[in-house]
Amino acid sequence: MKEILALAFAGALGTLSRYALSGWSYRFLGERFAYGTLVVNVLGCLVLGIVMQIGLSSEIIPRAWRAPISIGFFGAFTTFSTFGYETIRYVEDGAWSLAVLNISANIVLCLAAMAIGLGLGRVILGGT
Repeated sequence: MKEILALAFAGALGTLSRYALSGWSYRFLGERFAYGTLVVNVLGCLVLGIVMQIGLSSEIIPRAWRAPISIGFFGAFTTFSTFGYETIRYVEDGAWSLAVLNISANIVLCLAAMAIGLGLGRVILGGT
């Protein structure tokens, strides 16, 4: 039961963090493109890469915290379902260039952020 509560709490924090960062992104970058979702997904991939590398390669992150952080927080923080919805809305609106840009930007930037995050995790651990 303690693990379930930890997941739920971390998920709530992830949701609130996504809401705040996404809203800030739209205010700062505008609403013509799905910037909020893109920023959240790229940042989520970057930080999850760091956390996973450190968590699986050391004991810096206690084992009991790994699922709440990765599944709870980042599961709620990143927004793949929102990405799918926004992409389909672009298609339905005939904005094919925005749909392709959204798909391309999310795939390329999120995979790059994950690779960078894993690399940063290795650097933090001293090259492990």
